[in-house]
Amino acid sequence: MAKMFFPQYARGREGVGLVVGENILEHIRRVGGVEIDSECGGQGICGKDIIRIEKGAENLTEFTAKEDHFLEQGILLSGQRLACQTRVKKDAGAVEVFIRDFGRYTILTDTVETDVALNPSVFVKDERILYHTGEDLGPYQGNILGLAIDVGTTTLVMQVVDLETGKNVGRPMASKNSQIAYGNDVISRIGYTRDREHGLRELQHVIIGDVNKSLNELEKKLKVEIGSIARKIYDVVVVGNSTMRSIFFGQNVYTLGVIPFEPANKDALTRKASGLGLELHPAAMVYGPPLIGGHAGADCLADIISTGVYQKPEISMVIDIGTNGEVVIGNKNRIITASCAAGGAYEGYQIRCGVGAIEGAITKVKIDNNRVVYETLGNKNPVGLCGSGVIDLLAELVRNGIMNERARIKLKKYHLTDGISISQADIDQLIIAKAGLRTDQDLLIKYYGTSLDEVSRIYLTGAFGNYMNIENAMNIGLLPKTNKDKFIKFGNGALAGAREILFSQEKRRDAEKIAGIIEHTKPNEKEGESFLYMVADRMYFK
Repeated sequence: MAKMFFPQYARGREGVGLVVGENILEHIRRVGGVEIDSECGGQGICGKDIIRIEKGAENLTEFTAKEDHFLEQGILLSGQRLACQTRVKKDAGAVEVFIRDFGRYTILTDTVETDVALNPSVFVKDERILYHTGEDLGPYQGNILGLAIDVGTTTLVMQVVDLETGKNVGRPMASKNSQIAYGNDVISRIGYTRDREHGLRELQHVIIGDVNKSLNELEKKLKVEIGSIARKIYDVVVVGNSTMRSIFFGQNVYTLGVIPFEPANKDALTRKASGLGLELHPAAMVYGPPLIGGHAGADCLADIISTGVYQKPEISMVIDIGTNGEVVIGNKNRIITASCAAGGAYEGYQIRCGVGAIEGAITKVKIDNNRVVYETLGNKNPVGLCGSGVIDLLAELVRNGIMNERARIKLKKYHLTDGISISQADIDQLIIAKAGLRTDQDLLIKYYGTSLDEVSRIYLTGAFGNYMNIENAMNIGLLPKTNKDKFIKFGNGALAGAREILFSQEKRRDAEKIAGIIEHTKPNEKEGESFLYMVADRMYFK
């Protein structure tokens, strides 16, 4: 059988058998470990899964109407194709494919390491390693390690820790979540599990493979025997939104894609690592904290644990803007949450020149005397706009009178460089996204029966919150206008929470207790038709 090869990637060099009728994106998914941006999940809408055929083009189908459209727009260049549109028509010879390099992601790994008393769920007694439930995990052999995992829709961040000393083993590991090849949002992933017979198993296999690969890379960096760290990991804590956590544990996510958009199982989960395919100590245990409700998952719960909102008498807010956005308000007496799909546009998706936090992404923008001044990640040549750059640009367009308070720009497109611009259609996507998230913030304050003045702290968790210009975010209405000193950039709160739960049986019990009493609201359902008017009112720059 002839094969398809992807020479840029180690696993891709081994090749995968050609399947007549399958497109190249489907071949990429079967290989695993080959990275490609497929924002729309293979529908031919986003135009991001760009490839170049180096060999074997005669085995592939001709250009589709969708590819012709992107050629006319100048998005596809001569010699380029879309992976989701290019199918194998015969297996008469090898096909060699190069994927357009869309850059290395800069992924937030910084966490606030709070002072937690060390009392892990795995411990030594009489030279045996025991789990807190009493299960014997084997003889003590000198090290007990743990693994904290934050499974994001776009990214995967992990930290190995020593459960006897509380110290980190190496730096946090960060990579793209390879499930991005199946779509950039949870709805695409849910749809894939529904439409394919083995879709759920396939997506679970992908993320488990990412974890095993990251551990292998950590061992290489630390120059130790491959497997020597992984074999000493006895306990794992995994957090993620409701879809990501459920897929990790192989649980059906169908109910998250249909009304009332609730997970089938919100309870905490404990599984054997070996049963999930994780290459750790054979007796290692994996714990998934509870889900809150809807799309507010174990990552949101971990934010609440790490910020300590649930322990404080004063009222605080937590705002986590990612592919999904979560808002939390509360104190030790009461906590309310809401979630919305707010982050896609601000993570570089849904706008034509948007990119994720990759090398060359424009992160800061200033317009001075009609001259655009910008900074890029890695000081590389600009390749597009990422979230923090988008916020700056919108604020600068308004400040300079290029865009009015009704979010209308005077030009057909505003150019930052010869190849990077923002259009009215892009702006329309951005103002809808920011209005939805801001409406949730305002309504949670209302539901709590308090005021913005009485909110003592506003924690910004996640990469987007960590890098944004807070003043510009307030000026465009993404964040409420208040004393700037109230805002605390908290880093990766989800990973920090997972780490605390790994270190402390008390924190694990806290997570399970508060998950059952947190009030998860769905403002769009609660407000009915008036919610749309509220969102519309917050689209503009007043």
